[in-house]
Amino acid sequence: MTTLLVTGGCGFIGSEFIRQQLATYPDQTLFNLDALTYAGNLDNLAEIAGHPNYTLVRGDVADADLIADLFSRHHFDLVVHFAAESHVDRSLQDSGPFVRTNIQGTQILLDAARQSAVTKYVQVSTDEVYGSLGPTGLFTEETPLAPNSPYSSSKAAADLLVRAYVHSFGFPAVITRCSNNYGPYQFPEKLIPLFVTNLFAGKQVPVYGSGLNVRDWIHVADHCRGVDRALRAGTPGEVYNFGGACEKTNLEITRLLIDLTGRDESAIRYVTDRAGHDHRYAIDFSKAHRDLGWQPQVPFETGLAQTVDWYRTHPEWVDRIHSGAYRAPCHDDKDQVPTRS
Repeated sequence: MTTLLVTGGCGFIGSEFIRQQLATYPDQTLFNLDALTYAGNLDNLAEIAGHPNYTLVRGDVADADLIADLFSRHHFDLVVHFAAESHVDRSLQDSGPFVRTNIQGTQILLDAARQSAVTKYVQVSTDEVYGSLGPTGLFTEETPLAPNSPYSSSKAAADLLVRAYVHSFGFPAVITRCSNNYGPYQFPEKLIPLFVTNLFAGKQVPVYGSGLNVRDWIHVADHCRGVDRALRAGTPGEVYNFGGACEKTNLEITRLLIDLTGRDESAIRYVTDRAGHDHRYAIDFSKAHRDLGWQPQVPFETGLAQTVDWYRTHPEWVDRIHSGAYRAPCHDDKDQVPTRS
């Protein structure tokens, strides 16, 4: 039986990946290591908390003693590393947690995974490591790294560590880079869930600058299917880009959300632009299509409408985040494996 370690599995993307894995691979044992910081939410995985093949381990990927103990207790065949500080605005206020989690945490996990001879490791990264595009062109796997925020710089540094372990030690790792995700369970500090929850609450939505910054949007389910293809079929040492072929300005997204929530443009509040705000991201995913047989399946209009409806029908999930109640223990600790006494 294969044993998979997922880090950061209580977050938005990691929780979708875990749900997919448990549904797709019934003979696989899955461990979820999550520090349950502000973006880690046990509610995201409430439906599978008692699954016989699933174990939650509460812990910090940057805690070297904890990681060493975890790997000494269990043999992991596969590792998928989602755990990261990921919000650009927070990184502009304090880059320290991003350096610790995204760089040092990756180094600690790489050392443990290498020493235990895992058969495949996936580093889940971001298209933001490529920097910003002009009005034309697409990011490819060969695009030079040119990160422009403390967040993307820390992710680029982690990617380079993974690359070094592949080339120095023959470590069986691949790197995935993805465009902007959307879907259910996304923490409401990111654009779509923030705007949807504000609009439903009768509040205004803050649009940076002119709102003309462009992002390529992909449904979280499509992204996680891509990560699985990289895990199962990716070639060690390779990078795979995943995108949605769906470029939208922030203002276009805002207006779509206004229509879907029944508001009008008086809900828009233009605010001072973010420092160093990248103008445009867009992904060329032809390599993933050619080598992994992957392509996005969820049409954006369908996925966005379903996402808005999910937030409409899950007010208790949103309320628990806004009140902070989601941070309190809400599931039986029998699922947790203590890693240290």
